[in-house]
Amino acid sequence: MNHIRDAVHADLPAIRDIYNDAVLNTLAIWNEQTVDLGNRQAWFAARQGQGYPILVAVNEAGDVLGYASFGDWRPFEGFRHTVEHSVYIRSDQRGQGLGPLLMQALIERARGCGKHVMVAAIESGNTASIRLHERLGFTLNGQMPQVGVKFGKWLDLTFMQLMLAPGAEPRD
Repeated sequence: MNHIRDAVHADLPAIRDIYNDAVLNTLAIWNEQTVDLGNRQAWFAARQGQGYPILVAVNEAGDVLGYASFGDWRPFEGFRHTVEHSVYIRSDQRGQGLGPLLMQALIERARGCGKHVMVAAIESGNTASIRLHERLGFTLNGQMPQVGVKFGKWLDLTFMQLMLAPGAEPRD
């Protein structure tokens, strides 16, 4: 049985491997260079410093099957109640229902942090991810044609958002 828990330092090699596989083989990450363990350690420390979660899906043996996190959407004070998330599943585990499990847990964490909006930026051809977000209550906000490039082709970006606290008043 798989379960979701907070990531620990020992998970970082597996997180790095999942990330690098996405860099090398998918359009989910628009980076073209893989990262080393030091990069993931710095990322982990930054997320912890911000009070933001990194969640992992693990099997009974403790193997990391996927991970999810969120961070600031934009680095300006006026956007402090909005986060952008990322979810990555190990290539041999995709389609097994881990994405929705990680997303639901991540949404609850964002609500627990007092966030108001969660933003998704999805490569427009990734219909599985767009459908998943729709099932979780995200709404389509816009599409930006040819704003990225990878594997020698232009990429379109779809923006979606989830209101985490509809009707809430802004707070300082």
